[in-house]
Amino acid sequence: MSELQEARWYVVHTYSGHENKVKATIEKAVKTRGMEDYITHLVVPTEDVVETTKTGKEKTRQRKVFPSYVLVKMIITDESWYIVRNTKGVTGFVGPGSKPVPLSDEEVKAMGIEIDVPKVVNSDVDLEIGDAVEVAKGPFSGQVGTVEEINLETREAKVCIDAFGKKTLFVIEFENIQKI
Repeated sequence: MSELQEARWYVVHTYSGHENKVKATIEKAVKTRGMEDYITHLVVPTEDVVETTKTGKEKTRQRKVFPSYVLVKMIITDESWYIVRNTKGVTGFVGPGSKPVPLSDEEVKAMGIEIDVPKVVNSDVDLEIGDAVEVAKGPFSGQVGTVEEINLETREAKVCIDAFGKKTLFVIEFENIQKI
């Protein structure tokens, strides 16, 4: 692998409903061909959505944030491009013609799919499940929610916020929330 080339995020269009199957197929092909250094991450962005059933019970389910799309972090070579492009269920890369266009750093950051700076995991986090928090940054800044889950490894919390007229779970980084 060339030291000058850096893996970038690309968007791959798939048939509707085939996102997870495409992800699994590409992961298997990467492993069998030894391409782990070229295709490093595959993500089907999802979010937890709390829905109320007809009987009045709340039910949490995962919803795809970008239906029919898989995000791939890769270094474009003939072989890596071939593996992704010729996977069953893939219709192509997002970009003009057949040329893949990488996402900008701002787009990657806005999607929240990757943080380049490694995070130090420590236990000095002053959050507990059930704590009331306010979102400090991001699209829901100013919103108040309740901590449902804490992940010290990724330094994120699942926060239940009343968004769009219903309770919705969001994964938010510790530095973007503050305890009330």
